[in-house]
Amino acid sequence: MRLRALVLVCAALWPGLGLAECRQALALGMDVSGSVDADEYRLQTDGLAAALLAPEVQEAFLAVPEASVRLMIYEWSGVRDQRVLLDWTEIDGAARLAEVAARLRATQKARGDDPTTAISAAILFGVAALNRQAGCLRRTLDISGDGPANIGLHPRDLTEGDLGDVTVNGLVIGPESRSNTSKNLHNVKSLEGYFRAFVLHGPGAFAETARDHADFAAAMRRKLVRELQLPNLSRLVPPQPAGLRLP
Repeated sequence: MRLRALVLVCAALWPGLGLAECRQALALGMDVSGSVDADEYRLQTDGLAAALLAPEVQEAFLAVPEASVRLMIYEWSGVRDQRVLLDWTEIDGAARLAEVAARLRATQKARGDDPTTAISAAILFGVAALNRQAGCLRRTLDISGDGPANIGLHPRDLTEGDLGDVTVNGLVIGPESRSNTSKNLHNVKSLEGYFRAFVLHGPGAFAETARDHADFAAAMRRKLVRELQLPNLSRLVPPQPAGLRLP
């Protein structure tokens, strides 16, 4: 109820954005580079499908019927290798989430085994898609990955002009992913540190960690619940005239 009330307050104070129609545009970018084999691919796509059907995730998506979430899902690897699995879809009920989950479970890995990991290109692809979603209270990009960038622009070189007001979160997969040279928690912390230093962007941006691809579904559940929470109201509304008090 508190989440719903906050969104409605935002809509009343900032009517020009049409907030009653979209509280958040959320793009999910999944790493399918050469370090992800066919089994790990299924663990990711089926894991995301399972996460979308989890009761706590569905509750987070549908908490404010007056202001829905728009969802897009794509996969990425090399500089020019991005494939949209789900174009922008308004999540207006549990049936819609079930449709998305069914589509993910039916999706097959594309042919090819590109060894490159172009994180910056993946981010820019997601940001461009989010920039086409006008009228949303928030625009959020989630990038999953099991290794650092090894081609193209380094993520640290992306600028505010490139990213704008898009929040970039991360889902770090390790230590059991093959991109790590040894299977220990030190590598998880190192890759998470890489994401924190170079990938995350915007107020409240965060990284969630999956211990391996088999843990992807649980990590995605945690991430989605946190990602769909409404941030501090003071970050969402413009300064108000003196004397105006929020209910």
